[in-house]
Amino acid sequence: MTGIKFITDEKGRRTDVVINLRRYSKELEDFFDHLVFEERKQEETVPFEKILDDLKQDGRYDGK
Repeated sequence: MTGIKFITDEKGRRTDVVINLRRYSKELEDFFDHLVFEERKQEETVPFEKILDDLKQDGRYDGK
């Protein structure tokens, strides 16, 4: 596969991978986004209105 190289140990087992980021940056971004999603999917959600209220109270959002 062009742009992907596998590093192997002395027994020929794949241990590492080198990926051309110019060629595969979008795919890697999607992959990492999916990992974050999987990690956080059990977390409790916060209603958007609560976030806005908190930002307004902290003076970080003025409603514009």
